[in-house]
Amino acid sequence: MTVEQVAKVAHEINKVYCEALGDMSQPTWEDAPDWQKGSAIRGVDFHLNNPDATPELSHEVWCRDKAAEGWKWGPVKDPIKKEHPCFALYSELPLEQRVKDHLFKQVANSLKPYIQ
Repeated sequence: MTVEQVAKVAHEINKVYCEALGDMSQPTWEDAPDWQKGSAIRGVDFHLNNPDATPELSHEVWCRDKAAEGWKWGPVKDPIKKEHPCFALYSELPLEQRVKDHLFKQVANSLKPYIQ
């Protein structure tokens, strides 16, 4: 496996999880924009290099990356306005959103042995 393939798995798991919550807005990996794929790849890299990092720290790094790209908080994810409802402190996120950080970490750490 490659880091990108692990990111694809994490992305697809996130998509299915979001759909289980009624959020049908997540595209497949193949249809995802480059900014979204890049974010997933950076997230996998972060967990591979920091296997003991908490989901909270992962979210903080995600927020820093988004801020550096000009994103801010907004009520709905809008890549044109660069707004995202998860652009907030981890402790302020609803449980359903925090679970995504746990799932992402677990996917990256579980697939690490298969990366070549």
